[in-house]
Amino acid sequence: MTRPKTSWPPDPWLDSLEQVIRDHHGYEIVRLDVRGLTTLADHFVIASGTSDRQLRTLAARVREAAQGAGRPIVGSEGEPTGGWVLVDLDDVIVHLMLPDLRRFYQLEKLWS
Repeated sequence: MTRPKTSWPPDPWLDSLEQVIRDHHGYEIVRLDVRGLTTLADHFVIASGTSDRQLRTLAARVREAAQGAGRPIVGSEGEPTGGWVLVDLDDVIVHLMLPDLRRFYQLEKLWS
């Protein structure tokens, strides 16, 4: 089984998603290339936020960015509370998590 890559050639779409998250104070942003590990998506973007409210805002901004870029929005899960919001953008799945849940689930470790 291949390992996910955490760095690869620049991708304007992933770069713009990261910037949207960063602009709204998301932090500890990690991109994983999961091609070859799953058919769910090509990439995961994982980021932390400080509150459920911030996670909802980040998710809304990610959806707006996708819509503005003409990208499909398959769905969103985890709102309005719960500490983890997932936004499915077809080839990219964005995980927005509170730090405690992120440490508990260790998605970066799970997919590496």
